[in-house]
Amino acid sequence: MTTMAAPSAFDVRALRAGIEHADARALLALYADDAEVRVVDRKTQPSHPLVMHGRDEIGAMLDDLYGRETTHTLEQVVLQADRLAFLESCRYPDGIRVLVSSTAELRDGRIVDQTSVQAWDETEPPQ
Repeated sequence: MTTMAAPSAFDVRALRAGIEHADARALLALYADDAEVRVVDRKTQPSHPLVMHGRDEIGAMLDDLYGRETTHTLEQVVLQADRLAFLESCRYPDGIRVLVSSTAELRDGRIVDQTSVQAWDETEPPQ
């Protein structure tokens, strides 16, 4: 008889604390060693997303993102078995806002595959 261990729970509190305290190291701990993250936005569109492989590349991205002078708020989180979805809002000192919607696959309580879609305010007023 084979028994299967229950999957490790993802730490939503650590996700919230990492995002809202801009703690890139704490956030990196939520990713598996072999994780992959894709980012889609105005510059890196769906046919050519920015793709980061592994904790080194993901860590560099998190260091850059959470090293900026911005405020970050975790707006919504949905966690179900091995799937995660969350909505993060960011605000720069000049008032520019960014909304990031992410979905992820989990393994052993860590993110292994994540896709994030970012929507940015225009830097110039619309005409």
